[in-house]
Amino acid sequence: MADTANRHADNVFSVAEGHATPSTDRFIARSWQRSANTYKLDPASNRSPVIITESELRKYQDAASRLIAVARNEIDHLYVSLRSANYVVLLCDTDGTVIDCRGDLRQAAQYTYWGVWLGGVWSEDVEGTNGIGTVITERRALTVHMSEHFRNRHITLSCSGAPIFDGTGEFVGVLDVSSIDPELSQHAHALTGALVTAAARAIEERMFREQFRRDWIIAVRVPDDLGSAMLIAVDRDRRIVAADRIGRNVLSQWGFRLEGALDLRTVFERNDAALPRKNQGDLWIRLKSPQAEENLPAIVTPPDDSTARRLQSETEDLQTRPRLDALVNGRFAPAPLLVRGGLPPAILRRVCEFVDSNLGRSLDIDSLATTAGLSPFHFARAFKQSEGSTPHHFILQRRIAKARELLSRGDLPLSEIALVVGFADQSHFTRRFQEIVGTSPGKFRRLRG
Repeated sequence: MADTANRHADNVFSVAEGHATPSTDRFIARSWQRSANTYKLDPASNRSPVIITESELRKYQDAASRLIAVARNEIDHLYVSLRSANYVVLLCDTDGTVIDCRGDLRQAAQYTYWGVWLGGVWSEDVEGTNGIGTVITERRALTVHMSEHFRNRHITLSCSGAPIFDGTGEFVGVLDVSSIDPELSQHAHALTGALVTAAARAIEERMFREQFRRDWIIAVRVPDDLGSAMLIAVDRDRRIVAADRIGRNVLSQWGFRLEGALDLRTVFERNDAALPRKNQGDLWIRLKSPQAEENLPAIVTPPDDSTARRLQSETEDLQTRPRLDALVNGRFAPAPLLVRGGLPPAILRRVCEFVDSNLGRSLDIDSLATTAGLSPFHFARAFKQSEGSTPHHFILQRRIAKARELLSRGDLPLSEIALVVGFADQSHFTRRFQEIVGTSPGKFRRLRG
């Protein structure tokens, strides 16, 4: 191990001093140079990580309370997806301090030893190249795998980080997934990089929708070279009052500036269906811009109804629920015509696939209606015609079916199966499983064993 560490330090210094051509990513090499030449860090140093005190942590958390609150759902979902591989999910502020995290509490002491827990400080000027501090400096998603770290101490760690920007495009923090297990492959970490980037984008969308919840929010799918999808906020006079970081970039490339009163009809050709007078929930439409070669799929979300907001569940704010993933990855079908038999087969298939791929999340009628491109009322009626059951009952059946599959082919703890398939806790899972299957999950597993 000592020889490996010495070789690593020698390699870092050779690259930093320009004596060797870097064999690693150019962003990593550039970070090594900063760490050695600008921050004067020693890759061979064995000092322990910097962990701030609990009182200091509370101050950092108070300062970032809005980010922590908005990010909570996405962090929970991300951890459910990765917990079986023993990853820890970290939310960090703009200084690289871990202000929220998810991980196996039984390993909290081990995570703290490595600094990947609450209060850990991962700015580049403190720890050198790493998946938090280097993301802060570069303002881009990065995976830093083992020997790509600057310090010898970290060459058994792997981390994937992605920056988070608020509704006005200001950098507000980093979402990171880290592993202390050196046996996990670089390929596995590449996959976590995609997941953490998607989760960070979902947090950005939640922040934008929260900040401009009193305006119309239009999510527009744009060509991939422009960023896949953008968000714009439109007031009741049809003026674009805000755009997220991708939206600002797209509008700039199209020759528009947000300053002043930018009329929606200046950017997109007039579409009277875009901002309907009556609030019927999300609306799927197509928008035409003179700057784009094709009609662009879009989801229009009406302004917040304060009364409805007070009545909704405290655990899921429907107004801020992300829609970009459905817009980018789903097959677009604007305002489909309902037939007497219910949903058209292609749309029904898309809804079923959406349910199966999101069982661990909070699934509601609004998210399914958005996927189908219908108002919640029309979707619920058409779905029941197609399936003979309500959407709620269908989701429950799919969760139980997935649970039966997991119980039959593995020894995953019942508490984890409950979370994976979307139940609040093990007791809720056991109760509903017994109601539908006729026996408890434990007995079902023993009978199949």
